[in-house]
Amino acid sequence: MAEIVLIRHGQTEWSANGRHTSYTDLELTAEGERQARAVAGRLAGRSFAAVLSSPRKRALRTAELAGLTVTEVTEDLAEWNYGEYEGITTKQIHETRPDWSLWTDGGPGGESPEEIGTRIDRVLAKAREFDGDVALVAHGHALRVVGARWIGLPPSAGGLLKLDTGTLSALGFEHGVDPVLNYWNA
Repeated sequence: MAEIVLIRHGQTEWSANGRHTSYTDLELTAEGERQARAVAGRLAGRSFAAVLSSPRKRALRTAELAGLTVTEVTEDLAEWNYGEYEGITTKQIHETRPDWSLWTDGGPGGESPEEIGTRIDRVLAKAREFDGDVALVAHGHALRVVGARWIGLPPSAGGLLKLDTGTLSALGFEHGVDPVLNYWNA
């Protein structure tokens, strides 16, 4: 594996409004489709040994519009399961739980940071099996955990890595050995 390219899906109605979206299967907005097509231009000329995607429509449609052929769909790339917080904003959550943080508390009735970390570690182990670049098409919080885990940090460190819709990030190695973030949120 040479480089792992992370592709966050394009905008949805809920991502535009800051609503937590894990298992709710939303379509891209017109802006989200524009973002996904723009990714195609930024990936022009690249080839991938594998393209792994979340099973959610927003990720699969982003891959399609970006000109990628998905080689595997995996639940391990699905968004962090927010449980009872699905569909609501952090501001709304803070009205009743002012100290709540997804990165340390997880989603009640959903996943803990440790649980998503285990899923993401499986994705990274699989990506390392390929010769050549690998693309991961997924969601904001899940990909932030990917970035944190790649550089040896706990899942909670993903909270330090902002990731906008329709962006690219890349993971690689310094001196061919040490895992690094090649670029982020581009």
